[in-house]
Amino acid sequence: MNVNSFKKLSPSRKLILGFFMAIVVGSILLVMPFSLQEGQKISFLTSIFTITSAMCVTGLSTIDISKVLSFQGQIILLIFIQLGGLGVMTFSSILFLLIGKRMSYHERELLKEERNAESNGEIVSFVKGLIATVFVIETIGAIFLTFEFLKEFPLKKAIYFGIFHSISAFCNAGFSLFSNNLETYSESFGLNMTIAYLIIIGGIGFSVINSVLMAVRKNVKRFTLTSKVGILISIFLTFGGTILFLLLEFKNPSTIGNMNIFDKILASFFQSVSTRTAGFNTVPMGSLNGGTIFMFYILMFIGASPGSTGGGIKTTTLGVMAFYVVGVVKGRENIEIFNRRIGWEILNRALAILVISIIYVSIVIMLMLMVENFRFEEIIFEVISAFGTVGLSMGITADLSIFSKILIIITMFIGRLGPLTFALALGEAKVKENVKYPKENILVG
Repeated sequence: MNVNSFKKLSPSRKLILGFFMAIVVGSILLVMPFSLQEGQKISFLTSIFTITSAMCVTGLSTIDISKVLSFQGQIILLIFIQLGGLGVMTFSSILFLLIGKRMSYHERELLKEERNAESNGEIVSFVKGLIATVFVIETIGAIFLTFEFLKEFPLKKAIYFGIFHSISAFCNAGFSLFSNNLETYSESFGLNMTIAYLIIIGGIGFSVINSVLMAVRKNVKRFTLTSKVGILISIFLTFGGTILFLLLEFKNPSTIGNMNIFDKILASFFQSVSTRTAGFNTVPMGSLNGGTIFMFYILMFIGASPGSTGGGIKTTTLGVMAFYVVGVVKGRENIEIFNRRIGWEILNRALAILVISIIYVSIVIMLMLMVENFRFEEIIFEVISAFGTVGLSMGITADLSIFSKILIIITMFIGRLGPLTFALALGEAKVKENVKYPKENILVG
């Protein structure tokens, strides 16, 4: 593909191509001997799976990265986690700023598409602020985590572990340098709260972070509607999930049943935060009760906020539909949120995202059930986790067939960029309708 052909592509198609090319490069690097520990070999499919999981900030893996990847391989993985968290175009913009190159209109449009921004007018200043904010947040997280790891590791290893887990947590990737993820630290208050803080900030969305910074620095009292809805739904899901997890797992000896009440609350809070998008776990997923598994399906499917490092249908999508339903029940003519009226095109977009997501996830689950012998709930858990770029698993990832692994790779890719982005990329450009057909009612419900 030449430069002119690339320029003619829609922003959605450029974005997909950018992520795809980054995954190809990363997969080649990860399969090289210098990326693997002595005596270790992985297939190219395993390399693609791992790098896709990193680029799509998911955390699903068919290998134990602490035992298979060398230090260089882990650094490559970390770079692609950061790249995936920020986004390909955001990363490219950073390079443009460093070398002093001006961004073209097309590059601004592509960055706007990736960041899910409303306009490209102040996108460069937004990226500059984003770089500084991410650096500060991840640095603070790394410092706190380093102090926690110093309790059992030497200084250099503690610093490295602190940096790795800070970036992985902020980018909502869920990759850990421990074979059992973070199960060993289920009762560590400092580590749990630091990881949770990083996950929440990374998953709340850069537009929300920007709104908070504007309120603090420039005394701008009014948050954007996106920020308000994102924060409201996130708080509801986080604390609702904490309470439900505590109640459902309270007496389960395989998860939190044998903990004291403080540690039970801590583990419940952490798992509620992590389950929506991050993929870290302090309790074994294979030991959860049926009700908890079903709750996890919902949390993983909803995911994080728009413009964040997480996946899922997004909190604001759920918010728009929830307020719409409330409006229908109350007999309102418009969708009203915080004394603001929402256009019907926003509801149409939200419904399109929900329907496309449900159809896609259902098809993948059906296909995997046809070729795998795992339990029904394990397959559903794996697919929704991949789609929501969560990364939690009930322990079946490494044992999936080649066909299922390819499906999970595609699902992580679609989940990171968004199902609507792919739908728009496959569809044609918007055409103005010249004909309006007569309106007729249809019975529903």
